[in-house]
Order: sequence, then structure tokens, then C-alpha cells
Amino acid sequence: MFQECTEINNRKQNHVFFVYICQCIVPDNMSRALIRGGGSRRLEASMSDPSAPVVGILGTGDFSRSLARRLVASGYIVLVGSRTPKRFVSLFPEEVTSQIDAASQADIVFIAVCPEHHSTLSDLKQALAGKTLVDVSNGLRISQYGPSNAELLADRFPESWVVKGFNTISAWSLQMGPRDGSKQVGLSLPKAKISVMELCRRMGFIPVDMGLLSSSLEIENLPLYLFPSWRVPVLGTLALFIFFYLYNFIQDILQPYVTAGKNFFYKMPIETVNVTLPSVALVLLSLVYLPGLCAAFLQLWLGTKYKRFPDWLDQWLTMRKQLGLCSFLSMCLLILAAMMPDTTFHVVERQVNDGVEISWDDEKVWRMELYLSVGIMALGLLSLLAITSLPSVANTVNWREFSFVQSTLGYCALAMATIHTLLFGWNRAFIPAQYRFFLPPTFLLVLILPFLVLLGRLALLLMIMKILFLCLFFAFLPKMFLCCVNQCFKI
Repeated sequence: MFQECTEINNRKQNHVFFVYICQCIVPDNMSRALIRGGGSRRLEASMSDPSAPVVGILGTGDFSRSLARRLVASGYIVLVGSRTPKRFVSLFPEEVTSQIDAASQADIVFIAVCPEHHSTLSDLKQALAGKTLVDVSNGLRISQYGPSNAELLADRFPESWVVKGFNTISAWSLQMGPRDGSKQVGLSLPKAKISVMELCRRMGFIPVDMGLLSSSLEIENLPLYLFPSWRVPVLGTLALFIFFYLYNFIQDILQPYVTAGKNFFYKMPIETVNVTLPSVALVLLSLVYLPGLCAAFLQLWLGTKYKRFPDWLDQWLTMRKQLGLCSFLSMCLLILAAMMPDTTFHVVERQVNDGVEISWDDEKVWRMELYLSVGIMALGLLSLLAITSLPSVANTVNWREFSFVQSTLGYCALAMATIHTLLFGWNRAFIPAQYRFFLPPTFLLVLILPFLVLLGRLALLLMIMKILFLCLFFAFLPKMFLCCVNQCFKI
């Protein structure tokens, strides 16, 4: 994706870094003036570090204010450059001076100016020569072809080391202290890398090298993306919900109304949704494990694991986490729908049926008890899968533990959910009256995909056991042959 660019006029190549936010450093409000006299004592104490390099900030917006406060709290001497210094002197914890003074005295300079106004910095070219420039700007829309703002800045200042970073961190996050997530920083040569990496660490970040400045276009696009990895799973979940909802509506509401004139439209808000959600959850859970089986059988068919999967399968594999969380969401919504109080129609029905003697049916009682207990187990396992997929939890387990939960327990959850659906259907598949409008009951449609996944998993396990048996057999075959030969010679 990222292509190395050719530098002109012997310009130094630039690199890109990720930064992961660790902890809150400066708890304060954005509306406060960041002056030394009214600020916290912590700021004043941190300013006395003589070994820290001088950091310049060109720009006086909200981001510059928060960045200055974070840098001062981290022990850096900060010079803020402005075209009108006197206007902003009371808003910053450090000295606000002219842009030329800040550029001349600083070792590292943050360019916190809109890209449209980079041309106003042309007079600082000589003062910024040989220094590290950190571009924190973003684009207004996603750009596929470039050039990026950082590359344009590098063209404007060919004698400087251009760094792309901090563009995914908001001013509020800088001042209040972000919790976790991934942020990007671009660095250039070893000298610039060391200095800016140290700056990142002292500010509470963890820098990770991400390559050349040609990656900066993708980094600038990151804040503009709107859940790109969730688009297909969410749309698929909505499509499944609409399909099963309409299917249940036709069977449970429309068919009785057309054939017998019975009005069951009151079931649409709760009962039809309550029947639809488990169908969506089970199909989505099956779609989580189906691509893994497809990939395994494809590797067995090709005889190697080193060939690349087709694009559709590769994309399917990368969205398994999102599909699983959508399945968990459907199950949670099902629990909420099941906890809803009785509607007026249900109350009326119960009042009408009060005079009818209720008979004890062992078969129905056992079915309901098993149905509920297996459903609770399936929900518990699915909850464990969802919790383990969180980065904060996944980072605390090793790969074998994570694989055991997501794979072994995941198939157990799928099996439990399938048994739960079978207990719901019980013997309805053999009752002709359940095939309304000649359509099979909903649970039969839902069970197709889980059965395919579970049978595929069983077939894969049998194939693996067969291969292991053959390997063991041929491994011990020479020894068995030698034993037979020895016995023959003894005879």
C-alpha cells in the first residue's frame, strides 16, 4: 500500500511512527487560561529540566494550547510562535513570541498551522533548516492519490527533517489525557527518531516506527474514516434482520389474517422481533466460523498454506470479530425483548384463559427447561467470546489461551445455540400446519448454516486424526519391519 517516494535535491528520507496513548498526564479544562501564575504547581516544577530540548510550536489554536500544556508538563521548554504574540500571551503556559524567534531557538518545531497557510511560513525556511518539523495537520476529505500535507511541507522545506504525527490526537485528548487507542507519528533519520521518540515517551506515548513519509497520506486519512471495518458486518446484520422479520411476519401474522381472518398484528413490535433476533444471532455466529473452515479446506485442497487466499475470503476472515460482536448484540437485544412487560393484548388473553384448567405436560416442561438452560449456556459462552475480543482483555492472555477461547469455546457456543434452536423447534418440523404458505418454519432455515459449520468442523477433525494416524503408522512401520525380520532370522 505504501510506496517509497523519490526524494529531490538530496532531501533526507522520512519515516512514520505509531503512537499508543498510555495514561492521563494533565487533568484540566480546555477553557482555562494556561498561564504560569494561575496554572498548577506541577507545570512549574516540570519546567526546570535543563536537559530537555527546546520545542517550538507555530500556531496558536486549541491544539497548540493543549500541546504546549502537555509539553510543559512533560518537562520541555516551549516557545510558541505567533504573528501577533501579545494577543495570545495569557493563554499559554510558556513564552509566546514571534514565529521567527520560535523557529530560530527551537530544536523541534511543531507546525500547528492549517495547510492552506503553510505558504505564510516561507520566510522561516532559513531558520528551520536542519531542524525537525512535526506536521500535525489533517485533510478535509479522504484523499486517495495525494500528495499529503506532510509531503507538501517537505517540498516547501527541503532542508528540514519532516515528521508526520499527532494528527489523530484531538486537543481535548492532549489536555485531558486519552485512555487507549492508536495514534500516528512520522519520524525521519536516526537523530530525529531518537529525539522525537524520547519526546513521545515523556509525553506519555509509545512510539512505533511505521516507515517512510509516503505513509503520511494514509495517516491523514485515518481520522476521516467512519468505521470502515464495520460497514459490511452492520449492513449484513440489518439485511438478515429484515429478511427474517419479513419471513416471520408472513408466517405468523399475514398467513392467519389471509386464511382465517385472525388479527395478530399486535405481535409485530415485540413477539416478531423476539423470534427474529435469535435467528440473526445464530446465523451471524455461524458466519464467524465458516470462513475459517473454508480457509482450512482450501489449504488442504491446494496442499500448502503459503498461497494467498482469494480476496473475498481474506476480507471475510478480517471481519470475523465484527460479525461476532453483532451476533452478541443481537443476543443482548433478545434478552431485553424477552424482559419486556406483557402487552395489553397478552393481559386480555390471560384474563380470558383464566377459567381454563391448566394441565401438566411432562414433555413440554422438559422441553422448556432444557431450552432455557441450553440458551443460558450459549449466552454465557458468547459473552465470554465478546469480552475476550476486547484489546484490553486480549492483551492479558497468550495466543494459546486466546485461540482456545475464540476457537474451542466458540464452537461450543455455536453447538449450544444450535441445540437451543433444535429444542425450540422440537417436533414442529414434522407438523404440516407449520408450513404456512408452503414455507418451512423459520428455525429450519436458521439451522442450515450452523449444521454445515459443525459438520465441516467434524469432518476437518476426522481428516486431521486420519493424517496423524497415517503419520504414526508410517513412522513405526520401519521398526515393525525390522522386528519381523529379526524374528524370521531367529526362527
